[in-house]
Amino acid sequence: MKKEIKVLPLIPLRGITIFPYMVLHFDVGREKSIAALEEAMLNNAEIFLSAQKDAKTEEPKEEDIYNVGTLCSIKQLLKLPGDTVRVLVEGIKRGRINEFLETENCIKASVELEESENIQETVKYEALIRQLKNSFDEYIALSGTAQLETFMEIDDIEDGGRLADTIASFLLLNQNSRQELLEAFNIEERIEKLLVILSREIEILKVEKKIGSKVKRKIDKVQKEYYLREQLKAIQEELGEEDEDQKDLKLYKEKITKAKLPKEAKERALYELERLKTSGAYSAEGGIIKTYLDWVIDLPWNKETKDNLDIKKAREVLEADHYGLKDVKDRIIEFLAVKKISNSLKSPILCLVGPPGVGKTSIAKSVARALNRNFVRMSLGGVRDEAEIRGHRRTYVGSIPGRIIYGMKQAKSKNPLFLLDEIDKMSSDFKGDPADALLEVLDAEQNNTFRDHYLELEMDLSKVMFITTANTLDTIPRPLLDRMEVIEVSGYTYEEKLNIAKNHLIPKTLKEHNVIDKITFQDGAIMSLIEGYTRESGVRNLERQLSSVVRKAIADMLEKDKEKAVINAGSINKYLGAAYFSYDKVEKEDKIGVVTGMAWTAYGGDTLPVEVSIMDGSGKLELTGKLGDVMKESARTGYSYVRSNASKYFIDPEFYKKKDIHIHVPEGAVPKDGPSAGITMVTAMVSSLSGKKVKHNVAMTGEITLTGRVLPIGGLKEKTLAAFRAGIDTLIIPKDNEKDIDKIPKSIKSKLKFIATDNINDVIKNALVGDN
Repeated sequence: MKKEIKVLPLIPLRGITIFPYMVLHFDVGREKSIAALEEAMLNNAEIFLSAQKDAKTEEPKEEDIYNVGTLCSIKQLLKLPGDTVRVLVEGIKRGRINEFLETENCIKASVELEESENIQETVKYEALIRQLKNSFDEYIALSGTAQLETFMEIDDIEDGGRLADTIASFLLLNQNSRQELLEAFNIEERIEKLLVILSREIEILKVEKKIGSKVKRKIDKVQKEYYLREQLKAIQEELGEEDEDQKDLKLYKEKITKAKLPKEAKERALYELERLKTSGAYSAEGGIIKTYLDWVIDLPWNKETKDNLDIKKAREVLEADHYGLKDVKDRIIEFLAVKKISNSLKSPILCLVGPPGVGKTSIAKSVARALNRNFVRMSLGGVRDEAEIRGHRRTYVGSIPGRIIYGMKQAKSKNPLFLLDEIDKMSSDFKGDPADALLEVLDAEQNNTFRDHYLELEMDLSKVMFITTANTLDTIPRPLLDRMEVIEVSGYTYEEKLNIAKNHLIPKTLKEHNVIDKITFQDGAIMSLIEGYTRESGVRNLERQLSSVVRKAIADMLEKDKEKAVINAGSINKYLGAAYFSYDKVEKEDKIGVVTGMAWTAYGGDTLPVEVSIMDGSGKLELTGKLGDVMKESARTGYSYVRSNASKYFIDPEFYKKKDIHIHVPEGAVPKDGPSAGITMVTAMVSSLSGKKVKHNVAMTGEITLTGRVLPIGGLKEKTLAAFRAGIDTLIIPKDNEKDIDKIPKSIKSKLKFIATDNINDVIKNALVGDN
């Protein structure tokens, strides 16, 4: 390709790209640009036009101007008011700036101009030309912007370069795309780039047309429906009939009248009904209003069930459904007794706390049955948004009432038993804390005026009996906990589990499998399941294992053509394999530095062995066993006590200078925390440092202080059950926990010896062999 070089005046264009063969007029106002025009008129009226990279730049420098532009011929100049010149130009050919030659008056540039390219009319070239014309025809047809002359002009062009430039000048492209086409000196390359751009523009136009057609159809449909509805209304008026809107309005008015709504709710419902008249029942706003009215009308504002005040019958229902749970049953009976005398008594708000599977949720159903109240359950596990409790305001699209109002609608009475399950599993985020919303719900002094954000009406919740359940109180906010009456539901003993299995679980399981008279369980089989195949405070896993045994027994009966089956301890081993669990048993002999402690978790109690080893060193205290911060602090407190009282226990007072102490609490992978192992760790340290053995049949629990006092702990019943399972017969407990011994079943209490103390000296005296 041959090129010629010319020195030409240059005008940087703002937001404009000129192609060869393109005729365009634009206004010039900058002094240097006007000077460039005057210079061009003195030299064959030729000027070089190139686009600025940023149209906002007032005084462009070399780096602000694209290197590739167009040599143009000035066809006309017209002076306008305000020192502005309107110029009409025609593009001649492309050019590339080699060098800027800025003079005092204007910008000049040394430009390499494109010479005509000899094109070989290959098959590919012909195909590109044909494809370009077809694509442009399609573009014009879709856009509908060009006139007939445009088609004729394009069809008459045979030269590929000119065709591409002419089509590019017709397209509404952004600056970058236009510049990219201008910089394509090779004709085939230019056509290919233009085809890509055209294809994209065609696709965009198709989508625009599709969207436009869809919108038009919707508008036409709405207009058509409106027209037909108005026609129908006119015909119905002539025939003396009611239209659908009027029927809906009449129906809602009847419902509002029959619902016997409170004054505020009735006024709001009638106000919304008036809004429905003006908006139309079948409009978008009408749908929202109808949904709101349905909620208001369907709520049990004045519907109430009559409580069963027959205490004897209520007690029978509770005893029939559940074994144990004495505190819960007694509290319900107390409520009924007072309710029978005083009708103004507010419903209690109870919180049942205990391990999983002990019957917290199911006892709530039984209480509802005993009281003859409707039952509704709401799970709070994972709830993190306040709006789930109070509802969403009606300003939001798709807003609905909160779970409290939803539950009341389900209950169909204003005095149901409302179970708030897993209240300890709530969390909070940037949307708010659901616990804050529950403060009003669970406050007997405030919940008679509860307002849901969606309804914005007062709902009386004072007659609702709320029962909440939790595995632990630690995660329940203090203000919320303060509003509830906490009842602890402890884990079951072996004896209680045996009774529950015989009287409740086995009959239920056999009935579900339709083998009530065909399968019998011996007590030994049930105890084998309880001891070896479940490890829990409740009976949930026990029920699963019973179901598993029954299924396998049924399959065994059918395979062997047996009519009946008796399940004994051997059958359990046959059907379920070897026992899954073996509870920690006490050491068979007294040892130095090994003490059995007791632990409590949300899943019940367990034994907690503590091991201490003494080594030569420099007084370091090593703690292992995945201990929490509180337990580590308890260990350090005990270590300090032993150091300050070493001589009392016949220990070298300077042991800390030459001995390292390592305290380990198996199992190492299980996290442990809490202060209740304090006296256990002190006893183990004293045993190791003094060389005296610890009685293997003794277990202990209690918090230690620096002065040797033993402070109370929680979960004594669960800890006692765990110690009993492990074969312990003597328990050392804090003096302040002596009152909790009464909560332990007599069958276990009678087999254990309890030593209650308030100082560590008594602990060590009773724990170490031969210590006096």
